[in-house]
Amino acid sequence: MRRRYSFLMRSLSLIAPLWLAKRAKAGKEDPARLSERYGRASCPRPEGQLIWMHGASVGETTMMLPLIKRLLNSNPERSVLVTSGTVTSAKIMASKLPDRAFHQYVPLDGPQYVARFLTHWRLDLAIWAESEIWPNLILQTKAANIPMALINGRLSKKSLAGWAKREHFAKSIFDSFDSILPADKPTAEGLSSILDRDLKAVGNLKYDAPALSFDSEERDTLKEAIGQRKIWVAASIHSEEMDTVIEAQKRMKDVLLLLVPRHPSEAASRMIVADHPDLNIARRSKKQVPNEKTKIYLFDTLGEMGLAYSLGDLAFVGGSLSSTLMGHNPLEPVRLNVPTLTGPHFASFAEVYAPYIENNAIKVIEETDELSQIVTNMLNDPDTREKMMKSAIDIVGRMSGSLDITVETLEGLLQ
Repeated sequence: MRRRYSFLMRSLSLIAPLWLAKRAKAGKEDPARLSERYGRASCPRPEGQLIWMHGASVGETTMMLPLIKRLLNSNPERSVLVTSGTVTSAKIMASKLPDRAFHQYVPLDGPQYVARFLTHWRLDLAIWAESEIWPNLILQTKAANIPMALINGRLSKKSLAGWAKREHFAKSIFDSFDSILPADKPTAEGLSSILDRDLKAVGNLKYDAPALSFDSEERDTLKEAIGQRKIWVAASIHSEEMDTVIEAQKRMKDVLLLLVPRHPSEAASRMIVADHPDLNIARRSKKQVPNEKTKIYLFDTLGEMGLAYSLGDLAFVGGSLSSTLMGHNPLEPVRLNVPTLTGPHFASFAEVYAPYIENNAIKVIEETDELSQIVTNMLNDPDTREKMMKSAIDIVGRMSGSLDITVETLEGLLQ
């Protein structure tokens, strides 16, 4: 199967230029950096020890930031290369990575592209985050005798079942890692079965992430412009749940919605405004400021989730209202002391949500038509919101600790 996969990826390389050009036209690739997708570096290798850290997109790369800082602080002659596959994550990493850390797009999984990537960077350690598994990248990195670790491992039931059906191939992939640190019990049990050895869950690194940052002066300016109205934040909202959220807002009075799309774009923002001319929508990307008539303040920008949450009296975490979606990280609003709601579809973060739901620290909206009424009730019930906040913060404190375990493991591999 490994040979068949490599042959397939080499064959698909013939149409890679057409595929990448189509994605670039759709805004899913950076035209100026397409060469990185072929394994051609756009900068020289830094001197000293170089650690490669790979995450699929925004969530994974942002989760790694505290780990990057810890690893850099322990050795002044160490650098970190971060790779991902999305334009959004590249933009966010450009603004958030510390000195001695830099971003490149991950190469396509064709053997020739991987070889070019590995030859240039001459890595001392390769770190993979969560569930982004590219067989050629992993197997060729192992063949180059580069130590490897899978951190914050989180594989869905469907993904684990798929790997289990290809047990021999899966074993060759996951056995390539010198260390595997599962974030949750289902992943630990699933990989233990595939590898025929015992793996223990060490906890989710997202529990150790710092609170999202924001400009306090900008917050004060917006707060003054908004006035005394209650504010709810609908964050990471996907296209298939956008209408539900907006319709819920239409039913509410004297409430402002801060709407944060999961994938903000100029075209999508124009469509939202055009489709709802009655809502007096102000757009953050146009430097517009909400006034007393504004019903929706559209945060169609990147890297300002912390600012949006900091303004909210209540947060709804999207990616959870449609059965085609699997939820997003609820710890971001929790750390900013914002009472949090979610829809019923959050399989990707089920282990994270579980203790919060059990302790009434996060409320699940089971039916989409309940959204407006529940938000209204919560905004008018400060005592319930206060109880939820206290319970949620207590859980965060009890669940943290995986960052120290991860740092210790990686330093051991580097030695």
